[in-house]
Amino acid sequence: MVDHPLADVPDRLFDDPESERRWRARFTAPRVSLPEWAHDAPDRCVYESNASGTWEIYAWDRASGEHRQVTDRRGGTHTASIAPDGERLWWFADTDGDEYGRWVSEPFHGGGGSARDAVAPPDGEPDALTGYSAGLAIGHRVVALGTATDDGSRIWLSRDGKPAELVYEHAEDAGVGALSHDETLLAISHSEHGDSRHPALRVLSTETGDVAGELADGPGRGLMPLEFPELAGDTRLLVGHERRGRDELLIWDVATGEQTELDIDLPGDLVGGFYPDGTALLVVHTHAARATLHRYELASGTLTALDTAPGCVGSAAVRPDGAVEYGCSSAATPPSVRALHPDGTDRELFVPPGERAPSSVPVTDAWVGEIHALVSVPPDEARPLPAAFILHGGPHAADEDRFSGVRAAWVDAGFAVIEVNYRGSTGYGSHWRDAIEGNPGHTELADVAAVHDWAVRTGLADPARCVVDGWSWGGYLALLALGTQPERWAAGIAGLPVADYLTAYADEMEQLRAFDRALFGGSPAQLPELYRAASPLTYVDKVRAPVLVLAGENDPRCPIRQVDNYLDALAARGDLPYRVLRFDAGHGSLVVDESIRHTAVEIAFARERT
Repeated sequence: MVDHPLADVPDRLFDDPESERRWRARFTAPRVSLPEWAHDAPDRCVYESNASGTWEIYAWDRASGEHRQVTDRRGGTHTASIAPDGERLWWFADTDGDEYGRWVSEPFHGGGGSARDAVAPPDGEPDALTGYSAGLAIGHRVVALGTATDDGSRIWLSRDGKPAELVYEHAEDAGVGALSHDETLLAISHSEHGDSRHPALRVLSTETGDVAGELADGPGRGLMPLEFPELAGDTRLLVGHERRGRDELLIWDVATGEQTELDIDLPGDLVGGFYPDGTALLVVHTHAARATLHRYELASGTLTALDTAPGCVGSAAVRPDGAVEYGCSSAATPPSVRALHPDGTDRELFVPPGERAPSSVPVTDAWVGEIHALVSVPPDEARPLPAAFILHGGPHAADEDRFSGVRAAWVDAGFAVIEVNYRGSTGYGSHWRDAIEGNPGHTELADVAAVHDWAVRTGLADPARCVVDGWSWGGYLALLALGTQPERWAAGIAGLPVADYLTAYADEMEQLRAFDRALFGGSPAQLPELYRAASPLTYVDKVRAPVLVLAGENDPRCPIRQVDNYLDALAARGDLPYRVLRFDAGHGSLVVDESIRHTAVEIAFARERT
């Protein structure tokens, strides 16, 4: 490997002290996730927060008001749950962000060094439960957990605290979905048919491991197990389906086989969960970069919009008393966690100590044909502006009208920020999401080019000062754009990118290899030319703009070797400025100061070239 030139980390982005304080404060302001509570002890909760300067796990006793930091690990911790009786907290212990590890647990009220393996491995197989997480469901008597390794997927059951038993194994991707309230049924998703992007369902008896039900919708139509009601003996499973070209809901009674598709007249995609009494659903509706909450009565089919605070709703759940707790933010308004009570009152659930994040500018919508983009513009700046085209990851995700310290920092630095929900994005129906199958990368960039043309044509963006930037799949698209659209970009920034697709496939976690096979229609051995055509490395000699690459040393999704291959190819050219920032984490960092450093490096790099 060649020694690559390191990126300079600026001491500050702004000469004005108040501007410098504000952009950093958007990252350092304490934030919390939506708390998850114990079913039998709903005053006991677990959540994630960055209050310590690193995202870690916290316990909250609502009765006493006590908040306790549970984990304190160098790279942070971001996946946790709580047992139904509230006695133990669970969290996933990986190594420095590599996502490979095991579930551990400790008492709710702690005790120094009290974390231990949450589930005993099978006798004689101490490492059997170590791997990438493939789902978790915790009951009183039964625990189901999924593991994924290079050998494929496994699902384990532990009954009455005994060592785990293997109940499912396959070379293709699979995962734990939902456990019935009486813990007799376990719903899993699987892709034995070879398409992990459109999984099928299977329900297993937790007593015998036998199959209690099967559901599959055929090629190109996936099913997702969501949850069973919190009612003993209730065999209804809420399922996400895409039979009409978008994510919708049905109820499958596993005992009788009856399926009831729910006719919910909302555009866009739907997901949901049961109210505690099982008579209604809390529906999260996502469309055109916004998400709202609704109550759907199962008996009458009545749909009622919930009067939540202004902004885009994130995660949401219904408390035993009927209160709906949810996260909410907008591009202009920092996030909060709130509770909408049955009497209609809506207030913050709790406010973490410390300064609130400063606000930012709102986003506006731009439609370029069918392509939806979000635009953020610094006030009172003369147009045309330098423009940062920031491309989201996933690819099955979307930029939404939510608060982002990164977006706000670019705007403060004088850039128009343009976020393109290219084909492949969610929230616009499965036909839009699946349009990249068989031609990934180039399909998305055709949409980015159309929005770029629009931004230049309308006088918003200066064509000589456009930067392409993204992380993960967005970083992949940024590198591919530099090589296939070199005339459009003054600079390119790629965080955690796929840079050399053939090597990435060889080194990435098996769950990602399964995704790639489904996306491309086969493996690199079967479709070598298609993978080469989609790989940024193929076009490295055509890149004309300076490049900044940010990469995690322990990344299992976009591994470091394939990034180094791309950087070595840039170095071999000898005629193109490029910089590298490597950091000791996986697919992103949970350390707040690291996120600040990344943003400062990106904006400083773009400023020098625009």
